[in-house]
This record gives sequence, structure tokens and C-alpha cells, in this order.
Amino acid sequence: MSRKAFSILLLAFAAGLPLQAGHALAETKTAIFAGGCFWCVESDFDGVAGVTSTTSGYIGGTTENPTYYNHTAANHREAVRIEYDSTKVNYATLLDVFWHSVDPTDGDGQFCDRGHSYTTAIYAVGAEDLAAAEKSKKQAEAELGKPIITEIAAAPAFWPAEDYHQDYYRKNPLRYKYYRSGCGRDARIDEVWGAAAHKGIASH
Repeated sequence: MSRKAFSILLLAFAAGLPLQAGHALAETKTAIFAGGCFWCVESDFDGVAGVTSTTSGYIGGTTENPTYYNHTAANHREAVRIEYDSTKVNYATLLDVFWHSVDPTDGDGQFCDRGHSYTTAIYAVGAEDLAAAEKSKKQAEAELGKPIITEIAAAPAFWPAEDYHQDYYRKNPLRYKYYRSGCGRDARIDEVWGAAAHKGIASH
């Protein structure tokens, strides 16, 4: 049990709240995935049961406080920080959703977005998640029958993107729909993964 969960347990006990045997306490955990355009990754993971919030941002580059206008030059990737309720969805499931929502065989970008900033990566928060990510990569390679080039690394600093990028697909639904379709994202994912494409995403 984490320190946070133990503190919640103590507070519940002090307040006289009933505690059921075997009842798991909700605990928010973090996953960080780079899968090309962060608008699309954010949209996809908002459609996964157990995900409580998503934040678009930049990660892995050579500067602090990157912006949309300089993150590419500094080799930051567009990424999404995902907060999730670990009693409703586990990290292994999120990894499975990630693989089936990108083209992990493309080392030069994703779909119409080219360059390092749009390549795929998993940034693990802690040694346990790092090991789980490596294991899931092998499983995805076996399923796909092709080598996967997605980078897996310990998470460095994550820098939230500008406000206008957050929930872009909700704020600008028509522009987002046109972009996603025109970029060929879903068509390519369908081609790569077949019937397993968009696995675990409620909006697909």
C-alpha cells in the first residue's frame, strides 16, 4: 500500500467510515505516452475507462519550458500525461491501448506529422512501469509480427503545453475531425492492427 493510500485509510478510520474487507482504495497514478499529435493521443485516452485526466505537453528535449514554437528545434516530443484510477484500469491495459492507437513501426513520425517530435515513446514513471513497458513491447511485437521501434525510457520532466492545445478536440471539433481524417491516422492504424485497432478506446 502506498503512503497516500495508507493516509486515506487512517482518515477513514478516524472519521468512523465503514471499511469493507478487500475493497481497494482509489489511487491516482500517472502514465506518459508520445504517439504523434498530442491532440489525438489526448482524445484517444479520454475514451478509456478509468482515465481521470489527460494533459498535452512536451518531453524529452534539451530545454526547459518549451513552447509549441520551439519544442521541435529542442528535440522535445509531443506527449500526453495521463492520470488514471488504478482501481479501475491498470498500467498494462493502458500500454495495450497505446500500442493499438499508434503505428509503432514508424521511426520518422506518425502519419502526416514527420520528424522526431512526432515519434512514439513510452516514458515510464518508476522501475515497475519501465519493466512492464518492456514486457508489453515484446508482446506487441509478437502480435504484430514486426519489430517495434518505439523508445521506452524513464520519464524526464514533462512540460504542459499551452492552454489552447488542451482539450483541442473538444474546443474545435470540426477542425480536429478534419485534421485527424486528413492526416490519415485512423486509416493507418486500421492497416497496421486490423481488428485490434483502437483497442479499449470507447470513442472508436
